[in-house]
Amino acid sequence: MILITDGGSTKCDWIVVDNNGKQLHEKIRTKGLNPAILKDKKLKKIIRKSDELMSFNHEVTHVFFYGAGCGTENPKLVLTTILESIFINAQIDVQEDTMAAVRATINRDDEAAVVCIMGTGSNCSYYDGERLHQRVLSLGYTLMDDASGNYFGKELIKNYYYNQMPEDIKIAFETKFNLEADYIKYNLYKQPNPNAYLANFAEFMFLNKDSLYVKNLIKNGIRQFATNMIFQYKEELKTVPVHFAGSIAFYAETEIREIADELGFKVGNFERRPIEGLVEYHTKNL
Repeated sequence: MILITDGGSTKCDWIVVDNNGKQLHEKIRTKGLNPAILKDKKLKKIIRKSDELMSFNHEVTHVFFYGAGCGTENPKLVLTTILESIFINAQIDVQEDTMAAVRATINRDDEAAVVCIMGTGSNCSYYDGERLHQRVLSLGYTLMDDASGNYFGKELIKNYYYNQMPEDIKIAFETKFNLEADYIKYNLYKQPNPNAYLANFAEFMFLNKDSLYVKNLIKNGIRQFATNMIFQYKEELKTVPVHFAGSIAFYAETEIREIADELGFKVGNFERRPIEGLVEYHTKNL
């Protein structure tokens, strides 16, 4: 029995399949499990709180976990240890979320591509057909994560407070969200997962894409991401496509294609939820 996880900061999707790829249970969803942000105790609590996951914990033989915050050694080791303590009969393989995006978006195992994630957070890597190459070590949502959900959440809140929103958008924004300063600061500085809190605001953009203000906001974020991240791979971009994974990328496909035409790189595939491609990959490669 195989357990495959697409883990973000906001949520994790878990799929249980047999060795032939047959799904044995409907998709299980838990809160996000970012080991770079959450403490050990909280990570364990989130997993153990899922009755569905715990009902399989002795039967699972392999756990393939792809997650935000798993790109550096210490958080990766923390999560590996926790999963080993829960799925006691399983081999545990923890990879960064970028590798999930690679395996879900490339057209064949040996395809070279630049692969981007735009979800709650954002990242960009080059896959040479065998190995993943990262030229920028992400410092997380506070300093980086251009064009991510939390980036756009910050931009929307700042624009609201700086009185830089058109009046109709401002009214719609304050109708949808609690924008009291104390409430925002409480969620940012007193609650866990401030990045996920910020990302909740991003949906507003895609409900108001007919606004020129919103469209420019999206394009400016993507342009910044392309400049800072995609163009770390200038030479590779001459010959390979750029694939995108994540909900922000999925809903901003039109704007991504416009920026790609503007800046001169080739867009490849879009995958909103990488986990479906991961099931095929792992059952084929057991």
